[in-house]
Amino acid sequence: METLKLRGKLLFIFIIITVGLVVVGVMGTINLKSMKKNLDSLYFGSLVPVTELNKILQTYHRTLGSTLYKAKNAQISPDEVKSRIKSAIESIEKEWESYEKHFKRDYELGYIEYAAFEIKAANSYFSSAVESIENGSDMKNLSLSSVENRISHIHQVVNKLITYEVDVAKYERKNFLALYEALLMKVGSILVLVIFGVTVISFYVFKSIQSDQTSLEIFAKKLKIANKKLENASYTDSLTELHNRRYFNLVYDREIKRAKRNNSSITFMMLDIDYFKQYNDTYGHIEGDAALRSVAKVFKDLFKRPSDFVFRLGGEEFGVLFSEVDEENSAIIARNICDAVKGCGIKHEGSKINEFLTVSIGVACCVADEALDDEVLISKADEMLYRAKESGRDGYSITTNISVTTPHIAQRASA
Repeated sequence: METLKLRGKLLFIFIIITVGLVVVGVMGTINLKSMKKNLDSLYFGSLVPVTELNKILQTYHRTLGSTLYKAKNAQISPDEVKSRIKSAIESIEKEWESYEKHFKRDYELGYIEYAAFEIKAANSYFSSAVESIENGSDMKNLSLSSVENRISHIHQVVNKLITYEVDVAKYERKNFLALYEALLMKVGSILVLVIFGVTVISFYVFKSIQSDQTSLEIFAKKLKIANKKLENASYTDSLTELHNRRYFNLVYDREIKRAKRNNSSITFMMLDIDYFKQYNDTYGHIEGDAALRSVAKVFKDLFKRPSDFVFRLGGEEFGVLFSEVDEENSAIIARNICDAVKGCGIKHEGSKINEFLTVSIGVACCVADEALDDEVLISKADEMLYRAKESGRDGYSITTNISVTTPHIAQRASA
């Protein structure tokens, strides 16, 4: 009789363990599938569209804008112009078609249709340039301001989509974390009930929980990595709306290689706001952010060519990269920047050199060839920035001798 009772108890415990393990297994499977679904939605639903939209913007900026600029200046043949424009438009249409295939909510369709209309209009505009060439028109009569306005407008339209896609990713991540916590609580509750009913095997249940917890931590780390990729997907600095350091790393290598191929001049400027720490100490970080935006606006107003790139490299440090400009004109541009920033009339009581906010600029300019060391151009600009500060700030120092060993300064100027 006791044996039968013992067997009955063991059978009862076995049934409880089996049911408990089945429930845990089902919940674990649901949890894993839910996590996978959310990860797929978060990663592929936002990162891929952002990449496609960025490719569209890059094609407008790098290919179409640059091609028409070169066409106006007779730097490339009409046949090459037509080929580049047709290829670029095909690439844009392909990326946009791929973007439209992604899941879209009903309330998103209105702006998607608007963006599609604007892209179609922009492509028609650039296609008209091909028709003009085929009709024998002189591309020297092309209005670059019209091209820049068209690209700027389409940049705003597409950039709103990029911003929206990133915001959606953040929203989806927030919902995922809430769902994750709820699922974790349910799984924990079931495990507690199982452990309570089968205290004899608590040690094994504890090991199972530990194993599940480790798996959850691994998935949480993967989620953080996916979220980090999404945060880095944008190439724009959120405060100043200039290009950020990540985009600088991408553009710098590309422009250096292009300048080497064309054996053309290239200029890199490194700029720093004078006594900006004292400005923050005097007026506070909110006013400091406003000052950074004001300085960024000066750059946007001065640099409007498709081949001009302005970056916020970090803090109060900025970088400007442009090509096809010689030493003399680079110096003029540097002087204009200094005057324009000072002309903003931003009060700076903490400055030791002027009552208004000013900048110091280091300029490195050269004609690129295969012997040019990519890093030396940056190093020389940084060295010139240091010399500009030593010379009293609110000015610039410029060199054309891009050499690792020779510190010769070709020209220096200050206010």
